[in-house]
Amino acid sequence: MDVELDPTDHEILALLRQDARRTLSDIAGRVSLSIAAVKRRIDRLQESGVILGYTVQVDHAKLGWGIEAFTELRFAGTTNVAEIVQTTTAMPETQAVFTIAGDPDALIWLRVRDLAHLQERIDEIRRSHRVTGTKTLIVLDAWSRDQQNWPSR
Repeated sequence: MDVELDPTDHEILALLRQDARRTLSDIAGRVSLSIAAVKRRIDRLQESGVILGYTVQVDHAKLGWGIEAFTELRFAGTTNVAEIVQTTTAMPETQAVFTIAGDPDALIWLRVRDLAHLQERIDEIRRSHRVTGTKTLIVLDAWSRDQQNWPSR
């Protein structure tokens, strides 16, 4: 079900995307509402499921996990979606699995320490009897509308 938002709701969401720790007072001043009105709007956005939670952005390169890659996976035609997802979710390097229509069957987002580590994970994925082919793309840089404050690589 779609939730109807007015321009102020969108502005509040944009401010929270920039900094989820922003105070109600700061938001209220920027959208020209009282603190209580901003709190009610944020509570409504949470209750309606528009705001799913709050998180922290981590510079993974500083933790030794600076290489990201996307790997396309192809599976035998009889493989169901649950099996596709289970193929890589046990690997801590897997950040996300996207099952997709068409060719390939899935796209996985990996985060690894170095190229040798990436090769180990790809070899492990290829050893799965379900996977019939892979293609890996290494990320050089990234930008996301929801993560505009990502550190540059």
